[in-house]
Amino acid sequence: MKTIPGSLMLRLTRLVVGDQSLHKQLLLWLVLPQLVLWMAAAFVTYNVAARYANRAIDASLLQATRALARQVKPIGNGLFIDFPRAAQDIIEADPDDRVYYEVSQPPGEFILGSRKLPPPTLAGPPKLGEPYFYDGVIDRMPIRVAGLYLAYGDSKSRQTMLVQIARGRARRDELARSILGDTVLPLSGLILLMTMIVWAGIRAGLAPLARMRALVEDRAPNDLAPLKIDASPQELRSLARALNDLLAAVHESVAAQRRFVNDAAHQLRTPLAGLKSQTELALGETTDPALQQRLERVHESAVRSAHLVSQLLSLARAEPESALAQHTSRVDLRELAREVTAEWVPKALHAEIDLGLDDAGDAAPPVVVQGHPLLIREALQNLIDNAIRYAGAASEVTVGVWRDGSFGVLQVADTGPGIPADLHRAVFERFVRATHEGSGCGLGLAIVKSITERHAGQVTLASMAPHGLQVRIALPLAR
Repeated sequence: MKTIPGSLMLRLTRLVVGDQSLHKQLLLWLVLPQLVLWMAAAFVTYNVAARYANRAIDASLLQATRALARQVKPIGNGLFIDFPRAAQDIIEADPDDRVYYEVSQPPGEFILGSRKLPPPTLAGPPKLGEPYFYDGVIDRMPIRVAGLYLAYGDSKSRQTMLVQIARGRARRDELARSILGDTVLPLSGLILLMTMIVWAGIRAGLAPLARMRALVEDRAPNDLAPLKIDASPQELRSLARALNDLLAAVHESVAAQRRFVNDAAHQLRTPLAGLKSQTELALGETTDPALQQRLERVHESAVRSAHLVSQLLSLARAEPESALAQHTSRVDLRELAREVTAEWVPKALHAEIDLGLDDAGDAAPPVVVQGHPLLIREALQNLIDNAIRYAGAASEVTVGVWRDGSFGVLQVADTGPGIPADLHRAVFERFVRATHEGSGCGLGLAIVKSITERHAGQVTLASMAPHGLQVRIALPLAR
């Protein structure tokens, strides 16, 4: 077994992490070191188990070696071998764990045994009476050998005897694996439990980041209010402060532009109204056809400019800061539709348009939403104004109100030429017009969309058969 170097683990982590989420990256950075430590612990455990198994086997081999040595008895200058068949059967009793023995007289004179056991490697003269333990191979099988040098004979003819007992390493390896299994399995369970605890800790630690993400995702594109995460960790508060500084800078820039538009519109309203009045007076006093034609063009330009200024003011009121500054209240869409429709009837009659309200009368239940009454009125007026401007003479314009689930719906439908389906999304952008006819400026539907979004609603367009257009505003009902 081999451990993984630190540089290799770093490359492996980079390869595995890739573009995954922060949860997975943190989990990998915490789990991979645990796996490396687990492998290192298994390696160390196996070696420790093998060492202790060797000690146990060496002890048994030494005992057997001494017992065998006692059966070889010196007599004068010779040896008397008292090794009965029963003792040999005991030594060779286990067929799964072969035991080899040999008695020899160095350097290589065989006396008793298998003739196959390798002698110990000596760095000097053998130490009599001290055991030697070493590994060897016999018949391509790894073995563990215990050797014992003994002296016999008198002082004049002193000789050395080597007694060896060897056993296969199967028992040792089995014991080492058993110790390894008994150690690694609980350790694996602990690592698995630790991984689960780490995963739960990562989820809990990154929960404030998820809450911050939810705060950002749930916002409208033009909501520049600062983020409120006072209870978050210090690192996340630092990020929130940086985002809030950025939002504040963007808010200031947008507010400056909006103030400029609002101030310019207010400043232009009075001179445009005067210009419109003066052209009307001049048209009533002149009799020159050429001059009258020029005055009519001036008057049309003044009317268009006055309408543009009025739309710019409405758009400024529909922006977030202006909307939030106004008081919200409960608004009955049905009652609002009655009032606004009645106000626009004279203009519709002047344009030869049949303007009506699809209403069930006093028996119909109210459709109440929570919002800004002036802004909702402004949105409905823009829809009716657009319908009257572009539907054309002899057309019908119908205002409808009803409930649709948890929404209150305002609808203005006309039987005019309508808007091509491929322009239904584009006409909600500022200064985008679906036709060059009429005196519009391309801000009416943009104002309606901005007001609707301020109230967490939706505005949609739909074509009518055989021709015509439906514009529908859906606002959440008040609780």
